[in-house]
Amino acid sequence: MNDKYHVEVGFYQTFHHGEHICGDVFLSKRIPEENRVLCVLSDGMGSGVKANVLATLTATIALNLSIEHKDAKTIAEIIMKALPVCSERNISYATYTIVDVNSDTDEVTILEYDNPQTIVMRSYRVLEPNWEKANFENITADHRLQDLNVATLSPQLEDRIIFCSDGITQSGLGKGLITGWGRNNLREEIRNIITENHSISASELAEKIVKKAAANDLHVPKDDLSCAVVYFREPRRTMICSGPPLSPEKDTEFSEKLRSFSGKKIISGATTTEIISRELKRSVHDEPKVDNTLPPMSRMEGIDLVTEGVLTLSKVIYLLANIITPNYQYGQGPADKMCQLLLESDEIHILVGTKINADNIDLSQPIEVEIRKNIIQRLAKILTDKYMKVVYMEFM
Repeated sequence: MNDKYHVEVGFYQTFHHGEHICGDVFLSKRIPEENRVLCVLSDGMGSGVKANVLATLTATIALNLSIEHKDAKTIAEIIMKALPVCSERNISYATYTIVDVNSDTDEVTILEYDNPQTIVMRSYRVLEPNWEKANFENITADHRLQDLNVATLSPQLEDRIIFCSDGITQSGLGKGLITGWGRNNLREEIRNIITENHSISASELAEKIVKKAAANDLHVPKDDLSCAVVYFREPRRTMICSGPPLSPEKDTEFSEKLRSFSGKKIISGATTTEIISRELKRSVHDEPKVDNTLPPMSRMEGIDLVTEGVLTLSKVIYLLANIITPNYQYGQGPADKMCQLLLESDEIHILVGTKINADNIDLSQPIEVEIRKNIIQRLAKILTDKYMKVVYMEFM
């Protein structure tokens, strides 16, 4: 993990008016073992189901080849063979932008085919990277290669990379803007948004751009509108402590790891709470019960959330896997509060005590209530796979 910045990815889109599926497709993947983040935005020709299929094919190929560290030449060749030229318009059936962030080498590579040129913001100002035509010597000539561009840059804290489909830059065409919104106006809009809210999240910035483009079209979009943002910012961290350490001699070290952690702090488990309360000499106060399906929360000085263990963690996993959406309204219960803290964080450090707690072995409970270690592993997997969080686990 790069200590200088966290790579936050945000995306927002709306459909062509009258369509029920988007012809733009966005895919992203975090590869923790390589400290890489990959993002692909593909715009299928036209709109609706056909465009979506073409864009999905393009984005999937681009993402998989990028994961395998294929060079620009290989990626372009394979995509162009998979997507022949449209016989009527003499262009590819889908365009794409690939952003490959390698935090180990502090390098970002942008590979772009026929999408609006990516915009890079360094804090409040525009940074224009050196764009180069991809080098395709010794391969069959293809006029489409003329539209393939590559740029590299070394990211800094508070940099943003913004890329979009052409529905954004062409918005307003024929509806008050003679030549459409255009890249220059888009760039100025981004600068204004960041000036007003310097810490705006990647998702919020993408949403504002798409909604402005929709307004240019008088809220009747004549094309799919999609925008993705990669934001390099200070990481937000949360630690969860759950379960008593295997050996009581480790209780002090276990509690000190939580006390000294820089970020939000969660304790999950009654026995864990007792240990940390004793070791840190902090009192625990019960809260009123607000979720009839779970034991109530507690309060402890310096701790952001104190909950029961196995049942609460099981419900957190259920909410994360099946219920929570971008517009989800969080409740006041312990599982909702834990989900909110976790999803507001970038790095999640899970400190797991490995002593078997006899209180959790209850044959009357549903079979999905597993021992703590298995539940924590499930939690880590969904946070990593579905929510692109960086998760560290330590067992004591």
